[in-house]
Amino acid sequence: MDYVYLKLQSYDSDNLSENIIPLKVESVVVDVSKTIPTFNIPFSGLLTGESETIALDLGMSTKNITLTGVILDESITKNFGDGAVTYNMTAQEIAQLIASGVDSTGIAKHQAFSELVVLIPSNIASDYSVRANPETLIPLNFSARGSANRKDNDNVPLPSSDFPDDRYDSGISGFVESFNFTLASTAVELGFTLTFRVATLIP
Repeated sequence: MDYVYLKLQSYDSDNLSENIIPLKVESVVVDVSKTIPTFNIPFSGLLTGESETIALDLGMSTKNITLTGVILDESITKNFGDGAVTYNMTAQEIAQLIASGVDSTGIAKHQAFSELVVLIPSNIASDYSVRANPETLIPLNFSARGSANRKDNDNVPLPSSDFPDDRYDSGISGFVESFNFTLASTAVELGFTLTFRVATLIP
């Protein structure tokens, strides 16, 4: 997949050209783990002949995205506020750049990553209409189609995000939980694995 990007905290654009790191990804693993507290009902088996458990769905989940791929020599465009400049970086330099960003804090806006963009093909728009252009690329996220209390968001008065309709819409907010790469003398490219945790960052 050539449509995977890490956005820096300093990303402030309507395109995917500057203050991003494009990634050559071979696989994307999405893991959603729901947390539902459960309580066993004492003596329920005495009355009904079958024990019972109560589960409280409080809307809690942990979401991780794991990327596996390779890093190649690449042109990286940075904008520090005085205009965009493109740098031709080696694969090793890009790996070091990512590792440095993972090791930094959110206040280092030109280092830290705050958003992951994985573009996927989509035929159905946010209002369930059929898209004019089949397989339009949109960012993967966890939002539902429809506005507040409409469509999939029925009984959801305050959706926290909108279903994307354009490739430049917001992706997945969070942080890089882990990043590892391999330096091998026999390979030009660098193999890497990256795990991104979905979260709301403070600051």
